[in-house]
Amino acid sequence: MNIIKKEGFDFGFDPQGCDTCEGNCCIGESGNIWINKQEIENLSNHLDISLEELRFRFLEKRGYKYSIKEIKLSSDNYACIFFDLEKKQCSIYEARPIQCRTFPFWDYFKNHKEEVIKECPAIKVF
Repeated sequence: MNIIKKEGFDFGFDPQGCDTCEGNCCIGESGNIWINKQEIENLSNHLDISLEELRFRFLEKRGYKYSIKEIKLSSDNYACIFFDLEKKQCSIYEARPIQCRTFPFWDYFKNHKEEVIKECPAIKVF
């Protein structure tokens, strides 16, 4: 078992837990999936589309930042537009933004551990 740990967090992450998950970190309440300028360029190259097409089809401007669009699944359930609902996996995994790459090690979860334990089957508490 290869548990990933990060200083300041009293839980770890077992990547094998993703195998049994339905994509809980990519599906749920509506929220912001922030993507910065460099990540937008990387994603544009990954998808082999122009920056303009990427922004139009897949991004929303929120204030002065961009967020990846979501698809509404039900009245209170959304999925990232890049989450493949059939395969239950990210369709842009190699080019996903840092917000996705750093999950579940977000500062928010330092004080809301129960929330991430409930959401993510890959969490291991020490």
